[in-house]
Amino acid sequence: MTISTVIAFMSMFLVFVMSGPIVVEGRAFFVFGDSLVDSGNNNYLVTTARADSPPYGIDFPTRRPTGRFSNGLNIPDLISEAIGNEEPPLPYLSPELRGRSLLNGANFASAGIGILNDTGFQFINIIRMYQQLDYFQQYQQRVSRLIGKPQTQRLVSQALVLITVGGNDFVNNYFLFPYSARSRQFTLPDYARLLISEYKKILLRLNSLGVGRVLVTGAGPLGCAPAELARSGTSNGRCSAELQRAASLYDPQLLQMINELNKKIGRNVFIAANTNQMQEDFLSTPRRYGFVTSKVACCGQGPYNGMGLCTVLSNLCPNRELYVFWDAFHPTEKANRMIVRHILTGTTKYMNPMNLSSALAL
Repeated sequence: MTISTVIAFMSMFLVFVMSGPIVVEGRAFFVFGDSLVDSGNNNYLVTTARADSPPYGIDFPTRRPTGRFSNGLNIPDLISEAIGNEEPPLPYLSPELRGRSLLNGANFASAGIGILNDTGFQFINIIRMYQQLDYFQQYQQRVSRLIGKPQTQRLVSQALVLITVGGNDFVNNYFLFPYSARSRQFTLPDYARLLISEYKKILLRLNSLGVGRVLVTGAGPLGCAPAELARSGTSNGRCSAELQRAASLYDPQLLQMINELNKKIGRNVFIAANTNQMQEDFLSTPRRYGFVTSKVACCGQGPYNGMGLCTVLSNLCPNRELYVFWDAFHPTEKANRMIVRHILTGTTKYMNPMNLSSALAL
């Protein structure tokens, strides 16, 4: 064998070693959105929207807070697990996200953000939606330097994307306080239409960045969070009618917009998850699903443990498996597992045009 042949063989071998795992490892996973899916980006920001102190993370494998707004695993963690990835994507701002760990994907989500740039202004420094998309573009440039542009495009096109945003635009904007700027500017139906219009621009930009499969979650039962039960000041435990109306206006329009986008693109890039319906099942009949309450948060204070932040000074339930809500706004790991089960295998009652398992099998 000549020296030139040996060199050629070694070059081919190195290319195979460097590029092969992208094909055989679990698919890359990218996450965008708010605190429901933030895995710790806000730990690296000067912001009040943080979950980096106990008792957050009390049931996480390390038993330590990670920046997830959960007692344990959040929805991105559980989806990562379900699609066969050894590790969930790291927060984009994490210094550990470098080298080959980039090939696993990245989590760009930031607690407090919304579809609109003025949502969450009270949290000061958060990664707003368009900044998350800019970071995604930056991410692709970093990966291109690592494995080349064609392989990067392939990684992104074969990846799964999760985006969860919209709830804060109601809770931390329109209904943040009586006569907020947005509520004076728009009626609720007009505001819902504004959000859908702006969200469409976000999804179109995501599509332009080369993604092939995007899971889009709805607003969920906004008015049923312990924070809203506490805010209403009543003792009957009924969900906030105004926030429930907001969700009922927003979610159907979101589904319609996603169907129209898929039709325009010519294939089912976007998959809608009806998280409102998913949670309604165990919010209305919690004991059927092994919960003792769907109204009182595990961690908090005041009525329904729905006031203030979850801290070491808060009331803390001994068994998180019995609670739908971990804190004033966010589900427990057990509730998250039920949501992800519907995302993976749910009927068209929950998923449109198909569930995630069916979509990933195509």
